Amino acid sequence: MRIAVTGSIATDHLMTFKGRFTDSFIAGHLERVSLSFLADGLTVHRGGVGANIALGLARVGLSPVLVGAAGFDFAEYRSELERAGVDCSGVHVSATQYTARFVCTTDTEQNQIATFYPGAMSEARGISLTSLGRFDFTLIGADDPEAMLRHTDACRDSGFPFAADPSQQLARLEGTTIRKLVDGAAYLFTNAYERVLLCEKTGWSERDVLDHVGHWITTFGRDGAQIERLGDPTVRIPVVPAVQEVDPTGVGDGFRVGVLAGLAWNLPLERAAQVGCAVATRVLGVSGPQDYSLDRGGLLEDLGRVYGVAAATDVEPHLLRVAQEVTS
Repeated sequence: MRIAVTGSIATDHLMTFKGRFTDSFIAGHLERVSLSFLADGLTVHRGGVGANIALGLARVGLSPVLVGAAGFDFAEYRSELERAGVDCSGVHVSATQYTARFVCTTDTEQNQIATFYPGAMSEARGISLTSLGRFDFTLIGADDPEAMLRHTDACRDSGFPFAADPSQQLARLEGTTIRKLVDGAAYLFTNAYERVLLCEKTGWSERDVLDHVGHWITTFGRDGAQIERLGDPTVRIPVVPAVQEVDPTGVGDGFRVGVLAGLAWNLPLERAAQVGCAVATRVLGVSGPQDYSLDRGGLLEDLGRVYGVAAATDVEPHLLRVAQEVTS
């Protein structure tokens, strides 16, 4: 299966705060906020939702095409992605802009406050998805809004099945734009907060959303994920318990890696979501969205322990290209 992953390519600057952000919020005084949090640690990682998901798919043996815009400082990052098996022929490299920057602080409750500088990402709107050939499936992740709209229109016009994953961009997008990005998607990804925000901004009810997409997949953190399809019962997927919870950055991207891989392997969507939960837990256990390890034996053990022997049996034939231990 030829998969395109469109979305941001960025460098992540991740900090930790030994406290709770909410302890500094004063009820009734949130219309003007001026707060400073003393960070305890800083790590710098390569990231961006497009690159995170493409790299994860390569790690499970697929050959995704990354579609996005990066800066003139992208050469080393590109080499790393290509060594892992990511096709970067769809990446536009800016001659003048830096690669996007994501600056995020996480508190002890796993709440996050983040700022995103788009940099070269603003040039992604010039990329033509159809010029890259035909794709069996396309994930349209958070990116320059004009690029997201262009890629969505290209998928609809060309008959490419696609997943809508607006995630972080929902906060800045108008309702009319969100409706255009979602309408006709085979799959819609949101987390619990984005689910509410999407409905508020579009003016759609949850039933309305399901009228416009094939499946709606929502993640709920420690409470797992759910799959909805109009006319079918809601399916709940429990998480794979984490040995340690280090950093939630990129956990959602890890979940999408597992889901897309499962779909590429022609597994049922529920089973694909279970694979997603298994990969997401690996991301949660490390600092940074790409610094996790995947190993065939460990993944199968997690799947069998949480979801039953049948889950491991279904997935095992598809992990033959995953080394016994693959590290970043």
